[in-house]
Amino acid sequence: MTRYFSVGGDLAFNWVHADNGHRIVLTGGNLSPLGVNDDNTHGLGNHFGCNPHTAKDLNPLWSHEISNIQDCPITDSSCDFRANPIRLQGTDHGEGWRFGSGPVYGNYGIYVSEDAAHFPGPGYKLELEVKVEQKSKYSGHGTEFLKCQ
Repeated sequence: MTRYFSVGGDLAFNWVHADNGHRIVLTGGNLSPLGVNDDNTHGLGNHFGCNPHTAKDLNPLWSHEISNIQDCPITDSSCDFRANPIRLQGTDHGEGWRFGSGPVYGNYGIYVSEDAAHFPGPGYKLELEVKVEQKSKYSGHGTEFLKCQ
């Protein structure tokens, strides 16, 4: 179980719904179904105006790198995006009128291991160099997916 952005859940990669694409999301947050265009899935590497299947950017105004988990779909008339914009971290985003820049809460890294049983806790000083053994060769298939950012 992973925990960040005040929700738990597992990591999901390359989440797609309607004309929206997200590199990394948490299953504990809202995961909009495939055909639903509610702009209510949030995570890392987001775009609310693209075709993730063809890598076509439909509207650069709606790209954004980090958005906090929140529950206010554009289909909900009680959500006033002018008064309460979609909360983003930092300023690395398009100029869509529903976006609001905010503080960056830290740096994010994803660590993947086939062998590690746990990740060192707070206070542990990591080594500056990581040695990697290549176990299999990546073919490069699928590298065009979600390039519309």
